[in-house]
Amino acid sequence: MWKRVDGPGRPALDLMHARLVHHRFAPHMHEEFALGTCTGGLEVIGYRGEQHRAGPGTVVVVEPGETHTGGPAEQGGFTYRVLYPPAGLLAEPWDAGGPVPHFPQLVIHDPELAGGLSTVHAVLAGAGDALEADSRLIELLGTLVRRHATRTAGTGPRGRGAAVRGGAAGGGWVARPVMSRLADQMADPPTLAQVASDLGLSRYQLLRAFRDEVGMPPYAWLAQHRVARARGLLDRGARPADVASRVGFADQAHLTRWFRRVVGVTPGAYRNSVQDTTPG
Repeated sequence: MWKRVDGPGRPALDLMHARLVHHRFAPHMHEEFALGTCTGGLEVIGYRGEQHRAGPGTVVVVEPGETHTGGPAEQGGFTYRVLYPPAGLLAEPWDAGGPVPHFPQLVIHDPELAGGLSTVHAVLAGAGDALEADSRLIELLGTLVRRHATRTAGTGPRGRGAAVRGGAAGGGWVARPVMSRLADQMADPPTLAQVASDLGLSRYQLLRAFRDEVGMPPYAWLAQHRVARARGLLDRGARPADVASRVGFADQAHLTRWFRRVVGVTPGAYRNSVQDTTPG
């Protein structure tokens, strides 16, 4: 289930509640935080070059712009709830206009917080009192930040996503121009040889550097970028069949395949959910 909910004085919030038995997410990243908790089973997550496991009693915090994957860690799959708050909501518990919090750990063992996240998720997804839902959400985020966040990333590496955002000092000298060009030419992208030649690299050097900086090859980044643009069009009511060609997928089946790998639901199911936004 994918659902979008409005709230008093804050941006709309996306929620996901699912049971995954065989599905594995392709490498992808979010513009927002992803806060999740397993309510049954065990999940394995690829994040910052390592494999992590999360089960009941844990909270998973994926920071914006960080490449990650996810899937069941064992037979029987897992059930989980995830909400996607913008960075500003997590900065709010410290002070208005303060820094975006950094979470050194992906998987946090905190059964009380995990239970609170599951409860808040259910309240937001329901049709209850908007003030209660918003209050519970802000209290939960405040507890998460107070217990487990730091104000800075420190001096050590923060992973591939941070390197891409970090400019020359933090890497990203290959990824930045490649991503910019692929985004500009999304519907008719250049060949790997063209991009590599313009940067003075061989195709192998380009692939290796891009994967080291982003955590996925250029074609996979372009696919998830297309999915992100497709979500924006679906948000505005466009039909999946029309969206596919506008963002550069070969056809609707191609869009659906990548959309499910990145978002976890079909474009049609996503469009229906966001077009039926529930206040509060």
